[in-house]
Amino acid sequence: MSILPKAARTMRIIALPLARPKIPPDQGLKPHAVFNPNRMLVYYHFDLSGGDTVNKDDQSAIKRTVKWASIKAADLWAGFGKAPEGSWKLRTYEIGERIVDRIDFEELALKGVDPTLGPSIPNPNITGQEANNTEKQTPREALRIPLIYPPSIYASLPSTGVNEASHPSVMHLRTLLTSREPRHRRGFWMWMAIAPLTAPFILVPVIPNLPFFFCVWRSWSHYRAYRSSQYLSSLLDHSLILPEPSPALDQLYASYAPSVIEKMPVAAPTAQSAVSPQNAMHTAGSPHDSSGTPPWSDAANLPKTSQRLLLTRKAIPHILQLFGLPQSSAADMYRAAEQVRGRLGRTSKR
Repeated sequence: MSILPKAARTMRIIALPLARPKIPPDQGLKPHAVFNPNRMLVYYHFDLSGGDTVNKDDQSAIKRTVKWASIKAADLWAGFGKAPEGSWKLRTYEIGERIVDRIDFEELALKGVDPTLGPSIPNPNITGQEANNTEKQTPREALRIPLIYPPSIYASLPSTGVNEASHPSVMHLRTLLTSREPRHRRGFWMWMAIAPLTAPFILVPVIPNLPFFFCVWRSWSHYRAYRSSQYLSSLLDHSLILPEPSPALDQLYASYAPSVIEKMPVAAPTAQSAVSPQNAMHTAGSPHDSSGTPPWSDAANLPKTSQRLLLTRKAIPHILQLFGLPQSSAADMYRAAEQVRGRLGRTSKR
């Protein structure tokens, strides 16, 4: 059952922390690095479809054409997935899906935001200039966008002030957007520049110029993520995104956090570590050693890929049920969970 009434579910951002920051932090990293283990890894579900409704007649011909092309491309790609077994279309679809799995989950989340469906505010265009979008602006009190978060996860993070705009959940979102915006801007121009170099592949008979379409698709994906980053930053600048703690989400985190047993190292036990955690409690007469900590909670003995994880894959169906999300939202959540595991594994080997 959803925790929010139907009328209040039109605009919201759901923050799902997936991994804790690295402790101690890596001092050699730049503060706005994209893969920064010093920051908490958070998956954001954006639902901003409750802003001004866009009249089809008010849209420019370019926007209508782009929307039509996007729908046609999605239908064409879905058709590849239904092709006969062993055909080049099905193989292309399978390879493409594996490529999507490797795209940053932050980019996948950002490119799913459509600024035309959200509140109309001044936001910069691709050239960095301000685009006047204020003709249909709604009163600020009607544009409050809740940033739903689990309070216990953010409780240990320092707040930079008493204002809601300085809450750790809001500050993390702003930091993420600041780091992603230049990355997607570069990606847009880079893939746009590479696309003409794929022209010779058009000479290949039967099969379409897949390298060209891939470059165009990557460029378009970066562009959408870039525009969304700008748009969300504008919402933050106008104080329209406000933190909203969710006790129900907090309880879900407590229920599906990686357990102590999952954090145990899988290596063969030694003479000193052959005793199980349960037996160690009875042997020592207390679950703590002389230092006051459980003997199996030594950070040096725990794999870092599990030590910093906050949520397991088993929680995703319950998250969908809790917030009334469609099943299509699960795919990006699963991708995010797997990518976080991979990133933690790479950083732990440094």
